[in-house]
Amino acid sequence: MKYIKIGACVLVFWLMALTVAAQTGDVRGFVYDKTSGEPVLFANVILEGTTYGSVANQDGFFSINRVPAGDYVIQCTYLGYDTTKVNITIKANQIINQKLYIEESAILLESLVIEGEKEEQKTEVRTSTINISPQQIQKIPTIGGEPDLVQYLTVLPGVILTGDQGGQLYIRGGSQIQTKVMLDGITVYNPFHSIGLFSVFETDLLSNVEVMTGGFNAEHSGRISAIIDLKTREGNKKRVAGKISANPFLSKVVLEGPIIKLKEGAEDNTTASFVMSAKTSYLDQSSKIFYSYIEGAELPYNFTDLYGKASFVTGNGSKMSLSGFRYGDNARFQQQSNFSWDSWGIGSQFVLVPGQSKMIIDGQFSYSDYNLQLVEADDQPRFSSIGGFNGGVNFSYFYPKGDLKYGIDMSGFSTEFEFVNPLGLRIEENQFTTEIGGFLKYRTELMNSRLIVDPSIRINYYASLPTFAFEPRLGLKYNVNNFFRLKAAAGIYTQNFISTKSDQDVVNLFTGFLSSPEATLRNIDGEKEANNLQRAFHGVAGIEADLTEGLELNLEGYYKGFTQLVNVNRNKLTNQDPNYIIEEGAAYGFDVVLKYDVKDLYLWGVYSLGFVNRNDGNQIYPPHFDRRHNMNFLASYNFGKNSDWEASVRWNLGSGFPFTKTQGFFESLDFTQGIDVDYISQNGELGVIYADEINGGRLPYYHRLDASIKKSFVLGLNTKMNVTASVTNVYDRKNIFYFDRIRYDRINQLPILPSLGVSFSF
Repeated sequence: MKYIKIGACVLVFWLMALTVAAQTGDVRGFVYDKTSGEPVLFANVILEGTTYGSVANQDGFFSINRVPAGDYVIQCTYLGYDTTKVNITIKANQIINQKLYIEESAILLESLVIEGEKEEQKTEVRTSTINISPQQIQKIPTIGGEPDLVQYLTVLPGVILTGDQGGQLYIRGGSQIQTKVMLDGITVYNPFHSIGLFSVFETDLLSNVEVMTGGFNAEHSGRISAIIDLKTREGNKKRVAGKISANPFLSKVVLEGPIIKLKEGAEDNTTASFVMSAKTSYLDQSSKIFYSYIEGAELPYNFTDLYGKASFVTGNGSKMSLSGFRYGDNARFQQQSNFSWDSWGIGSQFVLVPGQSKMIIDGQFSYSDYNLQLVEADDQPRFSSIGGFNGGVNFSYFYPKGDLKYGIDMSGFSTEFEFVNPLGLRIEENQFTTEIGGFLKYRTELMNSRLIVDPSIRINYYASLPTFAFEPRLGLKYNVNNFFRLKAAAGIYTQNFISTKSDQDVVNLFTGFLSSPEATLRNIDGEKEANNLQRAFHGVAGIEADLTEGLELNLEGYYKGFTQLVNVNRNKLTNQDPNYIIEEGAAYGFDVVLKYDVKDLYLWGVYSLGFVNRNDGNQIYPPHFDRRHNMNFLASYNFGKNSDWEASVRWNLGSGFPFTKTQGFFESLDFTQGIDVDYISQNGELGVIYADEINGGRLPYYHRLDASIKKSFVLGLNTKMNVTASVTNVYDRKNIFYFDRIRYDRINQLPILPSLGVSFSF
């Protein structure tokens, strides 16, 4: 009888819950800029006078669920925009699709505080994740008058750039090959030009950049260290607009406009728009005029970047885009090495919003290709290429206190690699592999929304090895109060993708790309490994604190255990020796970020302490990008009658990178022809005897100050001119790039580089 009563109570409560749910409805839609028709990301949407609300995502999409039936006022707020209010009626068991158009504010209120970003911090875990807006990129001191993403990335916590010339980006102890970069879903294999001041991306076309330095959830795969996900704008849906700019470093053209104009309020407001950009560098020529004091009287770099995108949006917010790019780069060093690469890619993304379904469907398909070549004094060929596709479809459900997302994806790539090592041994490999994976991610709010739990799981199948990889991940956030939050994340990560560049190399422009070798390799204990996947474990914990109005503190400690790394075999002496070896490694440390953003003043300070090591079975050594201390300070201030002046400074300090010391020199003879070599009369090359301790020395500290000042002139309703004066390396610090042991010649980073740039926007 007791169990019958309990069962009856459960049934009653269940029926009551169904009754309440049956009396509720949902409202969802997109937030758009009223002037251009572009989606507005991370806007705050609430039902006035209630606790029901949502934050628009990276597509401008919001969803408010299980709202009691009735009449409401939906309100949308975002920094720099006027508040928009719309009357709506929510009916039981129905979904309302509502578009919201917000207009830029004509008056900047000093006391205006928008809670959208704060609300996201309370409801999303987002450990080790930083969202970068184009407005933030604009605050960095410009190089030649044009702000660039790579300049902003280098001020982020845990991000290390190894050099102004030919340097590479490393994130929290992971090598370049272990960071995945995507542009509108298309994989970009090399996002940075040979001169480390510029990326391939056009800042004026970016809508948002998401940088995940560790602990990311199972939605992302393919790399074991970090993810950089870039989204571009859809383009102005009301008028043709653009920008033309020129400076001593480069010139560029940006154009956007409607294909099918937006008709706000029309019954059928389907729209189509385009964006495109082209930029080219002529620094190899202009440096002879503007920077004649540089040794050699030129900076031997040039590049060309092209990008285009078309977007189509239906009346209910469903959308599809087609995009493509082509990038190219050339560099020449010491008249001895010619380095060049080119890449191209095409892709399509879509978002489907079914009329009366709680499910949202999104997906993408893309193909990209990358080729690089290095020709040195020995004229031996060094060539690598990779081309591959990736595609997938995801399904999302939104709940009042959480959401569910799952999906399936597939990728494949082919590689070609040709290399001759210093001993004259030729390495040639051609590979093709495919991967298929699926993920499930669930986010929920518990303990009256104080605790956010974000568990996820991914399963990958690597066909070339063949093997399965099981990757559980978990994110947590606890809101102690409205001003203080605790967060943590952990996960397992794998990738079937390796680099031919050794972590022991100090300067090496040539980076070959291969899938993990199929041949059996031995680990550092001499045991055979079941597969050659690269594997890592991430653990991150930290705090977020709102100290005062506009002042935020973020502190994170992290550990990345690289449990299996496939690296090039630097000790290969014969053709019988393996080309690759398995190593282990770890990266750990902490990052502190202070951010102040109130009205015209923006301050950003970062300190990072990091330790990175590798174990090749013979010794534990620091890789060449192991920078112990790294500090960045950024300040930007708008002033003048209409805030039409902007001054920015950035200062970076970093401890020296490790290098392997020299023990001596010897005459290196060519024995590639076997015993018939005339070694008595042969004139050998000068060889280097390296110290037994790998990377046992440290280069001097690096520091550099950049500054710029910009003046804006309003020429018409939609026409503006910007004049920017900037100085890179203000006090002409002689930062070492590397030391040429053979020529006994120190090669420094870039010297002081003043510039003046002009741009016209219309």
